[in-house]
Amino acid sequence: MKIPCPHCGERDVSEFRYGGDATRERPAHSTGDLKAWHDYYFTFTNPKGPHTEHWQHVLGCRQWFKLRRNTATNVIEGVVE
Repeated sequence: MKIPCPHCGERDVSEFRYGGDATRERPAHSTGDLKAWHDYYFTFTNPKGPHTEHWQHVLGCRQWFKLRRNTATNVIEGVVE
């Protein structure tokens, strides 16, 4: 699978690290709500179809970006700004 890095261009997936679901809202750092943090890290869905994800180009520019990908077919729809 090839991933289009917005800074370096298209590269092999082996250069990237998956960073999780980009549609979920992270709890505020100042919150002491342990259930909210538990749910954020350990409770998630496994969507099938178009989905927005966080990716990092670890073997390139090291930048994080959001990618729109169909999880059923691995067809990449593009980078989300």
